[in-house]
Amino acid sequence: MNRKGKLFRTLGVTSVAAVSLLMMVTASGASSSGPAKGQPVKIGISLSLSGDFSADGQAFKQGYQLWAADVNKTGGLLGHKVVLDIVSDASSPTQVVTNYQKLISTDHVNLTFGPFSSLLTLPAAKAVSRYGYAMIEGAGGAPSVFQAGLHNVFDVALPVANSLVPFAKWITALPKGQRPTTVAYVTSNDPFTQPQLPVAMKIMQPAGIKTVYNKVFPAEVTDFTPIADAVAATKAQVVVLGSTDVPTVSAFMQAFEQSGYTPKVFIATAGPDQGSTFIKAVGAANADGIMVPNSWYGLSAIPASKTMVAEYIKKYGGTPAGVNGDVAEGYAVGQVAAAAVKATGGFDNAKIIKYLHSGVMLQTVLGGAQFNALGMNPKMTAYTFQWQGATGTKFLQISPIGDPNTVKAVFPKPAWGK
Repeated sequence: MNRKGKLFRTLGVTSVAAVSLLMMVTASGASSSGPAKGQPVKIGISLSLSGDFSADGQAFKQGYQLWAADVNKTGGLLGHKVVLDIVSDASSPTQVVTNYQKLISTDHVNLTFGPFSSLLTLPAAKAVSRYGYAMIEGAGGAPSVFQAGLHNVFDVALPVANSLVPFAKWITALPKGQRPTTVAYVTSNDPFTQPQLPVAMKIMQPAGIKTVYNKVFPAEVTDFTPIADAVAATKAQVVVLGSTDVPTVSAFMQAFEQSGYTPKVFIATAGPDQGSTFIKAVGAANADGIMVPNSWYGLSAIPASKTMVAEYIKKYGGTPAGVNGDVAEGYAVGQVAAAAVKATGGFDNAKIIKYLHSGVMLQTVLGGAQFNALGMNPKMTAYTFQWQGATGTKFLQISPIGDPNTVKAVFPKPAWGK
């Protein structure tokens, strides 16, 4: 029997009470602890460095590392050097829980940053909450994350349910003679993708855009050809794909091309926002006309964003258009954490949670971050972006309508490879 078992047996408590007592003791000690003078501050992070979300996980890692490097150049957090304790969860909801439990109870990290995807963020935030830690994240914006009633989660990015609203409004604002009349909705069974499509549908249907296909496929699907062929068979003029990664979008594009089907409009909820990773996977010519919702892009006029992009290109190469949006989301997580640490004067997670719930407006590379009672950042602006040009080098903002940075969309989408 281990030492903890002996302690609980001596106290005469039940196993359930023992576990509860251990969690309270651990949480109490961990949530208020900070590094000793001269010691680094450790930030625990679980990321999908392999598995289905590996491209996003690697991009988030870059964003976190860029932020940490910038903070350390200016003396760290309250004089403590920032050390990132990053472990891989292999895109597994089970492993992500194990990782955060170890990061807190064994590695004794002072703060935690979130993983990638709402699918992993929800179980991760629950695990971290048991220890009294704040979880600041940039990729857990699904309604399921906020509906869990957790008080410790803060998403710096756009709430996903609103992501397709500017796109749907752009479609319905087209002159009646040009406006598409049919649309196909197809989505992964994922908490990030599914909430977006019904919102878009409610906007588009009253404008006379008929739904000719609406299907949810299991997240475990590896062969997308039959599903893509079914969409192609409808000849829908608009395709709204609920995707979480580049391979899914690439598979649908290849299947559409092989069947000779080119929709007038093709938007995917994630994948095209991954910059050069997306272009390498699908080819520059095929990327022309592809759309994606997001809250940031590499040509953002925000000064801090310009600085971050320049640093990214200096380290990794490429162009502003090729910078993955996940990089900015990871960087913004660090900015919010740094502001909270500075404002509270330490690394007490309870104080950080209270501060972030105070309604304060914080500035990040994504724009303003102000959290409501659920930890959402509802004031974040939703945009639609589109790859334009036969060389696949232009990633441009095409909505919301009326925004000074919005440019004219390529419509209809060019034929594949043209």
